[in-house]
Amino acid sequence: MSFSDYELLVVLAQESNMRKAAEKLFVSQPALSQRLQNIEKQWGAKLFIRTQKGVILTPSGEMVVNFARKMLEDRERVYEEIQELNAKVHGTLKIACASIVGQNWLPKVLKQFVSAHPHAKISLITGWSSEILKSLYEGEVHVGIIRGTTDWKGEKFHLFEDSLYLVDREISKIEDVMETDRPFIQFKSDSNYYQEIQNWWHRQFQTVPKRTIIVDQIETCKQMTYNGIGYAILPAITLTGSEKDVFKIPLLDEKNRPIKRDTWLLGYESAFELKQVKAFLEIVQKYLTLT
Repeated sequence: MSFSDYELLVVLAQESNMRKAAEKLFVSQPALSQRLQNIEKQWGAKLFIRTQKGVILTPSGEMVVNFARKMLEDRERVYEEIQELNAKVHGTLKIACASIVGQNWLPKVLKQFVSAHPHAKISLITGWSSEILKSLYEGEVHVGIIRGTTDWKGEKFHLFEDSLYLVDREISKIEDVMETDRPFIQFKSDSNYYQEIQNWWHRQFQTVPKRTIIVDQIETCKQMTYNGIGYAILPAITLTGSEKDVFKIPLLDEKNRPIKRDTWLLGYESAFELKQVKAFLEIVQKYLTLT
């Protein structure tokens, strides 16, 4: 049976009259009668009995009409759920993000995204920018957030830039770096960031640090610096402003301008057609205008 057959049975049961039911269904009375015969043949039972006043349901007819009403109600419910589904953001948002951004910036944005779209799910991986680009190229994620310069050919959106600082408890000016015997604490990073620091260092001092400590994580590097073990070069995104008794000296380029790191949101055009990705981008853009 089709939904039009269910509707026929329900209308005929409501009207109890072939002529009125035919008018309501916009069919001729002979056509209605023929369709009813076919339905009864499918069920192998008489569903309506004709009388001088109209038609009445048989016991079998009551059962079938109740079934037809339920089918129509279920169809309406499913239709409403589909409309609601189309109006809401569902699916999984897959993000690959530079670790430093994932720790310091992204959580604030994701909090707003989850609040606005509670039905959406989030899959997040963090790593170096080179690893993020690999995830994008291989289609493992919808969007990537990387640090530094990029020659990405797909869609890209500039998120923000932040300056680099030499951070220490003792050193208050750049010139003092060459006077201290305390170590330069360096965190492992992608080659792009590492090269940027090396270029600045050689341009500034024409030599290498006297002592170096290399750690895996930027947070470890920061905490060692705050505890006076040595000095480090840290991006502003990691500095909350709540640090006490810590000197923060901006790094300058050859034109005496602050050295800054860019952060980009990347993805293929097809990914931004997905509802969850489009919604995430809207949240990001709104967040950037308010900060």
